[in-house]
Amino acid sequence: MKNIVLALLLSVSVYGQGVLKTVYKDFLKYGTVYAAGDISNSYVQDRKEFDARSPYPGAGVWETPDIVDVTSYNPFDYRIGFGIRKLGRFDYERKPGMFWTGNQKREKQFALHAPSSAVDGLEYLMHWDTERSRGETWTNHRYFIRQTGKNHIFKFEKRKDGRSNFQYESAEGRYRLPITKKLAISGGAIYRTHQTVYGYNPFEIWVNDGNPWYAMGYTYGYQDKVYTSTTSDPVTGDDVEATDWTWEDSTGALVAYTDLHFRETVFKTIINQYNNSIWDEIGMFGLVSPIVGFDFYHYEPKFWAHLYGSWLLPLHTYVQGDIQYSYLNRDNWGKGGLVEDASLQQWNDFQGGINIGWKLNKSFSIFAEGDYTKFWDRQIFQSTVGFNYTFK
Repeated sequence: MKNIVLALLLSVSVYGQGVLKTVYKDFLKYGTVYAAGDISNSYVQDRKEFDARSPYPGAGVWETPDIVDVTSYNPFDYRIGFGIRKLGRFDYERKPGMFWTGNQKREKQFALHAPSSAVDGLEYLMHWDTERSRGETWTNHRYFIRQTGKNHIFKFEKRKDGRSNFQYESAEGRYRLPITKKLAISGGAIYRTHQTVYGYNPFEIWVNDGNPWYAMGYTYGYQDKVYTSTTSDPVTGDDVEATDWTWEDSTGALVAYTDLHFRETVFKTIINQYNNSIWDEIGMFGLVSPIVGFDFYHYEPKFWAHLYGSWLLPLHTYVQGDIQYSYLNRDNWGKGGLVEDASLQQWNDFQGGINIGWKLNKSFSIFAEGDYTKFWDRQIFQSTVGFNYTFK
């Protein structure tokens, strides 16, 4: 019996070591775990800004106003990020620095954009960061896994860019056909999600359904109080009476001197709160689209060209979410609601990029690089063009 137990333990140990070796070889080897951050001073205006405000409710325009400092004072900027990555580099890409910090603006890699990889096999990036700029704080994340072979591409990606309010998930599979050693085409299907509701404005429909605009203020705990002010006409000398309303929040604090003041300040926030509450109830959308693409890659030490692109054909099919709120109906909503018998509108989405470099001689070289993504009405793009001259 002891021999059987020992044999089982030995088998488990050997099997476990084999699994660990496989995990290390296929997943961890050549990978990098990182954590980094940076802090910098925020934007400071050259001159302060001031506003003139009424000293009390109903004050005339000839009364001496209160002068208020309305300059924006932003806290310091920062970024904190961490993650793990294993990405192949193309021949023209250089190591961005001694240490990897996860700053995707400075440490950009084309492996995340091109359909085909620089190497066959498994690649991944799992990155999260939070940053603050000019007083605004947002979080970003990007989870990327791809398996590339001679005749296949499988990729999963989950991405959120807080600065541009761009968020989606995707999973795709493609058949890859090498045409030459430098050119390959691919085709397949991609599943994507989006949370934004396009074209549908809940408040616009609510207020055009016969509801007075100020009633929404009551819904969010604000109350108005009528008051009458008497002023003297500077021309005739006659007394002129005017009626208006002040507005208070749920604690009784004064937030607006008049209806117009309330609508131009606090009420803007109420509209956004109402719209967001309705949009949140609608939930997430998911759609499947056919996708085709190409890769062209040529490299020599003195000249290289890498071009790639993907086209998501206008044959999108929603498989998740209420289709009446989908992007297919983005232009079919009006003040009265969804247009009756409106036709669904397809669209084109694209991803593409380019990296070209040319060393004309030992001293002078030129380059151009950039990438572009257009999903729905969201666009993310960046480009760089320039030259280098080295004195000998």
